[in-house]
Amino acid sequence: MDMISLIEKALNIRSQYHRVISGNIVNSQTPGYKEKDVDFRREFDKNISTDMVGLGGGEVEVREVSTGDSLPGLDGNTVNLEDQMVKLTENQLMFHSLVQVAAKRFSLMKYVIREGK
Repeated sequence: MDMISLIEKALNIRSQYHRVISGNIVNSQTPGYKEKDVDFRREFDKNISTDMVGLGGGEVEVREVSTGDSLPGLDGNTVNLEDQMVKLTENQLMFHSLVQVAAKRFSLMKYVIREGK
């Protein structure tokens, strides 16, 4: 598996994780809503291993898992808005870093192609 494929998988998972966190933020005042989370490493490893045996190529599945870490409020909602904002910021930084790695990789490939005239 090449570096670009690994970056693509990581970006797909980060993008879907962004949607999960955004959903938590949007529902932070919804009575009874349970916080969702994603185990990035487990999902990434799962996608890599399915590619190794030739089962990859489809849409990345990221499971939303209800966490039991947060104590529910009086309305039963388990979302801590501050925690979600930290997760969102971290995820954005990781996504941006992956984009920069991909850009450097493409820049290197472009350089090699030009020099190999």
